[in-house]
Amino acid sequence: MSISLHGESAMTAFAACCMPVLCEGGLVFLEGTLGAGKTTFSRGLIQAAGHSGAVKSPTYTLVEDYPLDGCHICHFDLYRLGDAEELEFMGIRDYLDQQALCLIEWAEKGSGVLPSADLIVKIDDLGDSRELHWQAGTAKGQQWVRQLDAAASQFAARGEASG
Repeated sequence: MSISLHGESAMTAFAACCMPVLCEGGLVFLEGTLGAGKTTFSRGLIQAAGHSGAVKSPTYTLVEDYPLDGCHICHFDLYRLGDAEELEFMGIRDYLDQQALCLIEWAEKGSGVLPSADLIVKIDDLGDSRELHWQAGTAKGQQWVRQLDAAASQFAARGEASG
């Protein structure tokens, strides 16, 4: 399934619709070119989970941690990672073992260290819009895909996107 979104507000609104599905925790890889909207999508999820402050890209810190009521989110940006082994030094397994929703941008930089994603969200930059595609990587991801397909259909039916 895929959905086309026009503008940042549509991206964050759709992410908010996805939050109830993803809040139980798991591993989500966010794929797309620079500026495609990976951090915007993450911001929508994090704010929908109850974070009221700014959500910045963890490009320099590698991870931003959001322990929220009812949902713990860890947002990673591995763009500046020099070697996948650096993830071991930063304690990646501790983050992955705490039942948090781990959102990872540029996950390919952690290849060989990161486990398979439950869900892969690919964001295509089409200029005036973004197209999101999602794919399961685990049994949990397959459950999420069914729920996200329904959420996308409802979102599009409200006229907020074309899916």
